[in-house]
Amino acid sequence: MKFLFFIAALVSLCVSVAMVLFMVVLGLPLLREGHFFSMLVSPWDVARGIYGLYPMILGTGIIATLALAFGFPLSLGAAALISGLATPSLAAFLRKAVQTMTGIPTVVYGFIGVFLLVPLVRNLFGQGSGMGILSASLLLAVLVSPTMILTFADSFDQVPEASRTAAQALGATPVQTFLYVVLPASGKGLVTGLILGLGRAIGDTMIALMVSGNAIATPDSLFSTARTLTAHIALVIAADFDSPEFKTLFVCGILLYLFTAVSTVAVRLTDYLFRGRNL
Repeated sequence: MKFLFFIAALVSLCVSVAMVLFMVVLGLPLLREGHFFSMLVSPWDVARGIYGLYPMILGTGIIATLALAFGFPLSLGAAALISGLATPSLAAFLRKAVQTMTGIPTVVYGFIGVFLLVPLVRNLFGQGSGMGILSASLLLAVLVSPTMILTFADSFDQVPEASRTAAQALGATPVQTFLYVVLPASGKGLVTGLILGLGRAIGDTMIALMVSGNAIATPDSLFSTARTLTAHIALVIAADFDSPEFKTLFVCGILLYLFTAVSTVAVRLTDYLFRGRNL
């Protein structure tokens, strides 16, 4: 079994390295011409021959950040209920429901967003078509919440039962025990959940593709349409192979891969720092 696990790990490593080499080799012309870094801060203007990715980078960052801002309170509250504030039967039901949500395809979320959330946002605020940053971030918040909820709940469950019992013996209510005992001891899990949720929000394609509007422009409000890096890859993949527009895909891929690598390192670093603090 150890040999099989080693082979599986080795295959995963080889596939990961091959993906990086694939993107770097195909994006090498841009690196040689010195266009790689300029594309990160330039606008997208096909008429002038400018293929900058700044609008997509900005749109990705805004939508993902808002998704975390909307999803974090929901995830924290649901995790608190699962980890002790709710009755055992209700907590078990909520955990199963959240686990079920992780298996729902993102295209289903996008379909519901198009026919339910978009008209609601359009009629409620009366601005734009309803397809924009606000709708995409709200839907992404629902998508990333199960990941954060389960991570938070696992972190809360690891708090020693003796600490909870001691707080209750001093007269603390369940809510006070959670706020003053469980929550402060779960910093590592909270940070890890946020990082994983951010990675999930940035890496999603279907919701951004179906709900954000996909206009290549610098957004100026919550109701503006935007295009993310993942949606850009999906929309441009059928372009001419030799066109400058097609070559921007590899820059998007490199950026997304770099973010994945940074997120992984951040999770490992968080684990290391909290271990050192506990020691």
